[in-house]
Amino acid sequence: MARLSWGLIGGGEGSQIGPAHRLGALADGHFSLEAAAPDHRPEIGRAYAQRLGVATDRAYGDWREMLAGERDRPDRLDLVTVATPNSTHFEITKNFIEAGFNVLCEKPMTVTVEEGEEIVRIAEKAGRICAVNYCYSAYPMVRQARAMVQNGDLGHVRLVVTSFSHGHHADAADADNPRVRWRYDPAMAGVSGQFADCGIHALHMASFICNDEVESLSADFVSTIASRALEDDAMVNFRMRKGTVGRLWTSSVAIGRQHGFDIQVFGETGGFRWASEQPNQLIYTPLGGRTQIMEKGESGLYDEAKRLSRVAIAHPEGFPLAVANIYCDIADVIRGEARTGLPARQMACDPSPLCTRPSPLRKRQGNGWTRGHQCSADTAGQSSAAMQPEPARSGAQRCGMGTAGSRGRGPAVRWLPRPGRWLSR
Repeated sequence: MARLSWGLIGGGEGSQIGPAHRLGALADGHFSLEAAAPDHRPEIGRAYAQRLGVATDRAYGDWREMLAGERDRPDRLDLVTVATPNSTHFEITKNFIEAGFNVLCEKPMTVTVEEGEEIVRIAEKAGRICAVNYCYSAYPMVRQARAMVQNGDLGHVRLVVTSFSHGHHADAADADNPRVRWRYDPAMAGVSGQFADCGIHALHMASFICNDEVESLSADFVSTIASRALEDDAMVNFRMRKGTVGRLWTSSVAIGRQHGFDIQVFGETGGFRWASEQPNQLIYTPLGGRTQIMEKGESGLYDEAKRLSRVAIAHPEGFPLAVANIYCDIADVIRGEARTGLPARQMACDPSPLCTRPSPLRKRQGNGWTRGHQCSADTAGQSSAAMQPEPARSGAQRCGMGTAGSRGRGPAVRWLPRPGRWLSR
């Protein structure tokens, strides 16, 4: 089978996510790196692209140069990955989809609802893929968890509890570290800090495993380090369309937690827990039964878990190969392979890694809860960034989820003088 042609924007030398994309895209022989604009500094970017094996004439100084150089080539790229800061996602993704390229964009896809909905319209009109890299959902045992829910192994899901919290941004003296600073800078990160960085993975995972969508929520966002314009901690309570209750905590100041991403799902007849620091295991307890440790690669797993396992039982595969599984899914879509369970955007309201529809703007619904409309019949739900906070005010709390807020209008949150109250416009 011929390899698909792949281009990379961002993910330059020293970046956090770049190596995962390069390893993931190339791991299974589906893609070949043919073009790249990996750095915002033109000469550094061109030189690094060439060191990665990209031909000189396809090693670009920035994304605009890459678009101009690749648009009319007969050997067009089959997929372009956008691994740049949040605030640039919309412009780059929009331009490449309009030019007829399939795009895998890092999360969040956009920083406002309006931008996200525009990307959906553009992708549908062009007939192109716009995928979002919710790579944790591609671990084999996460696919096993989703299959167990879909096959009724837990009965009706009553409760989902998830967190993505670490302590690696807890040092206020490290605020000027470039790898930390941009995540709390509205000019680069957009309307959210920690929630857009990590919390949306937890929200997506809840939706993905439960095959459900968040319908209403309340939230408390806070910047525990005063110099930060965006939140570094958030607690969210939510309700899903099928009646499931959800709890989500995300933080970057939780000293002692390392990666700290886990999810627990509790149904009428059983429950399970998955944690990213032990990704090969799913801890399952049936009602009235013994707790079991289910291992990646063992017999009796559902096909979706088996399909994405490469090495024998008890051998770890790790994060880069979870990213590789996203590229496997995308390659299948590009090649037109049809099979059950493929997370494609044609699946109605399927909160999957290949979704193109952003979460809607939430509206006030009494007692501190906000409510959003459902997905349309032919598009999928993508949960993304949170609202942008205003400067801190004593006793106030802020609320938000989804890519709420509008360009040029400021934050979509109003403040009330008493704690425990929320109001969004």
